[in-house]
Amino acid sequence: MADPLEIDVFWSFRSPWSYLATPRLAEWQRRYDLRVRFRPVYPIAIRTPEFFERVHPLWFRYFMIDVHRVAEFLKLPFKWPQPDPIVQTFDGGRPKTAPEQPYIHRLTRIGVVAEERGKGIAFADEVSRVIWGGTANWHEGTHLARAAARAGLELEDLDRTAERETARIEAVIAQNEKDHAAAGHWGVPTCAFRGEPFFGQDRLDVLMWRLEQHGLKPR
Repeated sequence: MADPLEIDVFWSFRSPWSYLATPRLAEWQRRYDLRVRFRPVYPIAIRTPEFFERVHPLWFRYFMIDVHRVAEFLKLPFKWPQPDPIVQTFDGGRPKTAPEQPYIHRLTRIGVVAEERGKGIAFADEVSRVIWGGTANWHEGTHLARAAARAGLELEDLDRTAERETARIEAVIAQNEKDHAAAGHWGVPTCAFRGEPFFGQDRLDVLMWRLEQHGLKPR
């Protein structure tokens, strides 16, 4: 029997576009003979914080219109997270990444551990629904623990491993970022399949077409 097809998914917990793509990716892994390799990376606000200083002034306004519109089109709940996974201040109307980041490192590291436990894309799906689906104070109480449990994981186990093996996990994230660039794009979500990058949630149909060309079959 042939090995299942594989795709790499370079993904950020701060990206609403990653959230909007993930239910379909999780469904693909359930439905098809396909391995979806979840490769979390740090968001552009961490990797390239000067991006917000260079971007066109109209970028943010259009971004907000478009992301709400696409969420409505996909029939997914959407609300900007409270708190934002990235802490930013505003200087002259432009966001500036704060030096202290209490959320994004934890999320990204436990995302790596979730993938190592074989549940990466399921974990990403459940957690991003909590963060981006309108749950206030998603970082408090049992919100993340319940999301992890729905993915078949224990949050305490993920956190313990991330704290105990921080240096190793940071090296995994750094490698993900290198492989992301090598795949041919810098944005998230980017799916990579056999040397081709597919950037954005709006390229998933094209990716499915390519997978079917290579013999993708239902489970």
